[in-house]
Amino acid sequence: MHGLAIEAKRLGWVVSGSDDEIYEPSSARLSAAGLLPAVLGWDAQHISPALNLVVLGMHAKKDNPELAKAQELGLPVLSYPEFVYQLAQDMQRLVVAGSHGKTTITSMIMHVLRAVGRKFNYLVGASVEGFENSIRIDADAAIIVIEGDEYLASALAETPKFLQYKHHIGVVSGIAWDHINVFPTLNSYVRQFDHFADASPKGGALIFNDDDPLVSVICNKERPDVTSNPYRAHPSVIKNGQTFLITAEDNLIPVSFFGDHNMFNVQAAKEATAQLSVQPEEFYAAIQSFKGAALRLETVPAPTHTVFRDFAHAPSKVRATVAAVVAQYPTVQKAGVLELHTFSSLDPLYVAQYEESLQGLDIAAVFLDEEVLAKKGKGLDAQLVLNAFKYPGLEILHTRTQLQEFYAKHKQTPLWLWMSSGRLGGLDVQTLYA
Repeated sequence: MHGLAIEAKRLGWVVSGSDDEIYEPSSARLSAAGLLPAVLGWDAQHISPALNLVVLGMHAKKDNPELAKAQELGLPVLSYPEFVYQLAQDMQRLVVAGSHGKTTITSMIMHVLRAVGRKFNYLVGASVEGFENSIRIDADAAIIVIEGDEYLASALAETPKFLQYKHHIGVVSGIAWDHINVFPTLNSYVRQFDHFADASPKGGALIFNDDDPLVSVICNKERPDVTSNPYRAHPSVIKNGQTFLITAEDNLIPVSFFGDHNMFNVQAAKEATAQLSVQPEEFYAAIQSFKGAALRLETVPAPTHTVFRDFAHAPSKVRATVAAVVAQYPTVQKAGVLELHTFSSLDPLYVAQYEESLQGLDIAAVFLDEEVLAKKGKGLDAQLVLNAFKYPGLEILHTRTQLQEFYAKHKQTPLWLWMSSGRLGGLDVQTLYA
């Protein structure tokens, strides 16, 4: 939402907004754009007939006082993706969907298109090197690349965001049950991707991970006049700690990213850019300089350690991230910390999905922020977590101080992996290694 506010101002809209909490880096970016609210919270007085449009974020509830006032005044109210579609409806829309990998795939596509000199718009859920904002919509660009989330668009538009964009080219990277507060069963969750695939238009294309059983079943269905483009992991090899892509001509292309999951991601990006007429040699020349999206196995500067931060929180993401690090650094001792803080991950019935997801790490801890648990009214018994992960010696931590003490106790471990989509209790990981 903060990226959209900044972009809307750049496009000439007069923008205001409100929220109950604004974290970094959103706060600093809004402040720099002159858009940071003076006071946190919602107030119906913010809404007046002078407004042309209200954009409703996905966390605002139906009883939000500002929403109620907007409805009372009869103002147009759109969800974030509905507004993006309004701005991009005359463009070719490439939408990347999937339970995991969609941010990286979107970022790779953006990186390659920029490198080959294509004019395009984008919407991505992370900071990407070389791109100032998380969203760009110029009227003279014929293409927009969109990261499509399966979470509901808003309290008034209770369908997945990715359906609102009405894709021409769709990508499905993988399906692993998530968002149990909205999709309480695996079937209800999988059904959303079925709807996405079915929404592919005639003359459109559907690019999908054929190695994923659920994706394969959904996307291999017969759809008239839709180009079906299944893919598998890009061939690769690790030599002396360096990952290389293997081309069809058996050339080795050095890349800075690694892990089996990223070999699927790069193949998805290659197939997607091919739909936009990027040639293989152009793709390989460009992908060598791709550094990754923020918090996707992002390297933390550390003079005496190898340190990564990753957005991993869902079980499939944790497994993929841990497996990637283990394969890339097989002989190095490794420590890992995982924060559980999403609605799904803090649910006692769901936490069993994390079984053996930390295997391969030599030392591991799970962080259950006591402040987050109190705010969300959640209780997760430590013994339940230990039983779920089935990791011998797993430590359960509850405060930032305990995180710091855990690091101090295992400081000599040469490689560290910090996994969280939250705030790690406000801990600045980089300060540990300064």
